Amino acid sequence: MARIGFVGLGNMGLPMARNLARAGHAVAGFDLDAARMQALGSGAASAAEAAAGADFIITMLPAGTHVRQAWLDGAAGTAQGLAAAARPDAVFIDCSTIEVAVAREVAAAVAQPMLDAPVSGGVMGAENATLTFMVGGTDDAFATARPILEAMGRTVVHCGASGAGQAAKACNNMLLAVSMIGTCEAFILAEKLGLSHQALFDVASKSSGQCWALTTYCPVPGPVPGSPANRDYQPGFAAALMLKDLGLAQAAAGEVGAVTPLGARALELYREFASLHGLTDFSGIIHQLRSNGSRPS
Repeated sequence: MARIGFVGLGNMGLPMARNLARAGHAVAGFDLDAARMQALGSGAASAAEAAAGADFIITMLPAGTHVRQAWLDGAAGTAQGLAAAARPDAVFIDCSTIEVAVAREVAAAVAQPMLDAPVSGGVMGAENATLTFMVGGTDDAFATARPILEAMGRTVVHCGASGAGQAAKACNNMLLAVSMIGTCEAFILAEKLGLSHQALFDVASKSSGQCWALTTYCPVPGPVPGSPANRDYQPGFAAALMLKDLGLAQAAAGEVGAVTPLGARALELYREFASLHGLTDFSGIIHQLRSNGSRPS
């Protein structure tokens, strides 16, 4: 089994690290919140200490600036970044969701193989080890790291070279946001027309309107018992995180000159929703669409 340093034990990182430990790996975790390390049961005194001697070093951090600092400039008061503290044959894995450009910058700056491996599946997927990993990096590094990623997820996809994992995440979550808004609008129209939620679900889930936002994450209570709509829209996947991902997608689109009008409008709608309800599940945007109308201003 592998020795793994895991830096960033937040709502996603902690259950991911726990799943690695359950799989038999020796995990040394570090987080600025000491209670998180206690919850893991195998904390390190610093990020550099977590990295020292590890076969794999994994980060799960909030934003690109934190990733850059952790790997290159030092983290959590240490004098050197994780890359400098690592063994020369260690494989680096960043599971944060960050800018494509930053992922490529950090991978180019470190002297060892590095994978960008953002995830989809939310806290529930992290807890149940059913995450989807979208991975960018070399073939050799991916092959070496794949068993580690499979201990935390159900689906592991090699998307291409460095940055490709972040590119896939940006595209996927832009599509998810657009499809969720469309699904919400369909239910709102059905309500106005006197059609029950269940009737629309029974038709659309078996017809051309079928999508994940409908059949797995239905934004109204009832048809899909496991969706956040049935627990007062507790996340799940918080609206603030969707806003972040849409911002990353639009930044990437601007860099390459891609025209994404629906993605841009989704960003506007989630910016408005998250400004008041950032900790609500992103499917809760149905309330905003009901109250404000879903037509562009």
